[in-house]
Amino acid sequence: MTRFAAKLALATALAAMTGGAALAEEWKFAIEEIPGSIMDSYAQDFKKRIEAATGGEVTVTIYPLGSLGTPTEVAEQTADGVIQLSNLSVGNLGTIVPESQVFLSTYLLPSDMAEVNRFLAESPTVHGALAEAFAAKGLKLGALYSEGEQVWTTRKEIRTPEDMANFKMRVMVSPMLLKAYEDLGASATPIPFGEVYGALQLGQVDGQVNPVSTIQEMKFYEVTDYMIWAGEQQLLTAVMASDDWFQTLPPERQQLLDQTFAEMNGFITPVVQKFNAERLEAIKAVKPGIRLIELSEDERAAFRERAKATDAAVAGIVSAQGAELLQSLKSELGQ
Repeated sequence: MTRFAAKLALATALAAMTGGAALAEEWKFAIEEIPGSIMDSYAQDFKKRIEAATGGEVTVTIYPLGSLGTPTEVAEQTADGVIQLSNLSVGNLGTIVPESQVFLSTYLLPSDMAEVNRFLAESPTVHGALAEAFAAKGLKLGALYSEGEQVWTTRKEIRTPEDMANFKMRVMVSPMLLKAYEDLGASATPIPFGEVYGALQLGQVDGQVNPVSTIQEMKFYEVTDYMIWAGEQQLLTAVMASDDWFQTLPPERQQLLDQTFAEMNGFITPVVQKFNAERLEAIKAVKPGIRLIELSEDERAAFRERAKATDAAVAGIVSAQGAELLQSLKSELGQ
């Protein structure tokens, strides 16, 4: 019996002891960002939809960054059914669902966030083989969405792989990310998210990579001088449910959950666009001297050539299945 099944049995027994009185149904939804963030906007709208559709029979409680542990711990708790739902970036899922790391290969996806979200919502590979990889680890993949193009915030101007020499780029703790940024020419340096500002301030790292919204929320622009759009990645996040928990839900609840995930695909893209546009203007307002650089296609081509080494290493870093998933995604994308 799984831990979740044991908890369910205990709850049923308690209900019987109290004369069958109904227990309040709470769905815990953990996110890895702060209140007021993109993930929080997604979770708040999800909460509103579920609570309205169930007439208040279900209460969705949102737990922001750090409330229930590290992202890895949140993923494990979701798989175990301790948490019903979570929204985590794929960069933090490598030890739980290694196959999700294929999206960390650089220059795989288009740089247009809306196009990426359409692809993720419709991809047979995402909702087939990748979803099966999640399910094998106790996680039901509800959706993948992008929070926008990744942007480098740096202490110096970078336009070529050679400019990355001895450059300490902070990345999430992921073998694929380490390999990806080393292949681009950087000295990839894994540091926990909560320590990034201090590491930039103290010179322990020379730059970091995140979407504009995160750069503004966490004030990384305060301790760097450049924002550079290289087009190498989108920040993808996975919305997941505990598969054990989902299987115990009555059919109408399962249908509601699937329907809500599908409806949210149309909700999140304009939210991300608005967040990133407004947050960029906010950065420019408080730090007008910050340098904004968008690499040309020729400049990106040099980095894109380097990315081929990362793709070739997927089988060894992730798995043979991961390499197959990558090729399947490339075929769907027309590469």
